[in-house]
Amino acid sequence: MATDWASNMYRVGSECKGFEGSLSEEDIKEARSQIEPWLSALFQSEHLALLLGSGFTSSIGYLTKSSATGMGRVQSFGCKYEAELNAYAESSAKACGRGTANIEDQIRTALALIEGLKIIQDTELPNWEEALKRIFTDFISSLLETEQGINEKITEGSTDGQLAQSILISFLMSFASRTATRERLNIFTTNYDRLIEYACDLIGLRVVDRFVGTLTPIFRSSRIDIDMHYNPPGIRGEPRYLEGVVKLTKLHGSLDWHYADKVLQKWPVPFGAPPKYFYDVDDPIKKVMIYPNPAKDVETLQYPYAELFRDFSAALCRPNSAIITYGYGFGDDHINRVIADMLTIPSTHLVIISFDTAGGRIPKFVEKVGRDAQISLLIGNHFGDISNLVKHYLPKSAIDTITMRKSELLAKRAVSQQATSHTDNKADERESTL
Repeated sequence: MATDWASNMYRVGSECKGFEGSLSEEDIKEARSQIEPWLSALFQSEHLALLLGSGFTSSIGYLTKSSATGMGRVQSFGCKYEAELNAYAESSAKACGRGTANIEDQIRTALALIEGLKIIQDTELPNWEEALKRIFTDFISSLLETEQGINEKITEGSTDGQLAQSILISFLMSFASRTATRERLNIFTTNYDRLIEYACDLIGLRVVDRFVGTLTPIFRSSRIDIDMHYNPPGIRGEPRYLEGVVKLTKLHGSLDWHYADKVLQKWPVPFGAPPKYFYDVDDPIKKVMIYPNPAKDVETLQYPYAELFRDFSAALCRPNSAIITYGYGFGDDHINRVIADMLTIPSTHLVIISFDTAGGRIPKFVEKVGRDAQISLLIGNHFGDISNLVKHYLPKSAIDTITMRKSELLAKRAVSQQATSHTDNKADERESTL
């Protein structure tokens, strides 16, 4: 099936349509009639996963008029070997398919450079350690400022904040409202901020992750399968899932993850806390777990990334599973490989929702995988806008059960009325014959 990569386009099932300009009301109505039922069916797949990238935080930040942390390049380290570092970061970014290097590429390269300087005992080592600490601290402060801006608008009850809160709740509930016979929603994210956890608190969703404890939860390798069930009254031996529970995996770490005493802990950092609240850390580079290790392929073999990526591949690579990506630009090759492997199973499905083509990376991935029947697309500033997505295209799962029961009841009544009418007609015919 040829894909029309227009400025706005959708492809669901056998339907594929592109729009070069803005969509009219008729266009939206027609698109909704194709997209919403398709997504409703996919969201009730046996296994469902949601992968959120930086575009998720950016979209909520846009609604609240809060600046979201960008992944742009570091302008200057101010150290010797900087030109060589940037050149290597560029080449590694191209090798993994991202195209242009960002701050993550530069940080990974700087970490590798520091290790090399330690080996040869270069005099530039203290300068690079200080420069990276400064850049790393500024990056973390930027993440906290983003959270602070979103939190202030929502808690103060402004128009922008109320809209953002409504959109945030509706967006997550569309995925999390699953029937009791289906497995939990698995949420994966490459983001370092805590917007997902914040949204779950607003909704009242219980989050199951690998951390166990109350004051300072500790990362455990053996706790992911613990779940919450209940026994319906009068029914023995048939426990059912408790509603309102999701599983969360943060693939690249989180700004409240802290490595100390050879254990990974979750610090009690409030959402929206000012930067000074958090940074009494003597060495944030070593202790704050918010960045991948120097090599992407190495990170998946080391603690805690081995467990996190094992969860990711185990959740996706099985029959009758579906994954929806939102705000993810397909710039992480190690994640892309798992998704591509998932699609080798015929009963799996991928839905890509994005504000744009991510610099051509999305079309490149779709064409490389070559499994059009298993990939649905919602691309463009209309379909990728979270407000339009919630308003027009995502299923309202919280009321879908009631809507379906209403439809079934009306259908049964229509059948009953037809049968009664048919019986009355037969009686009238007999009476007229007599």
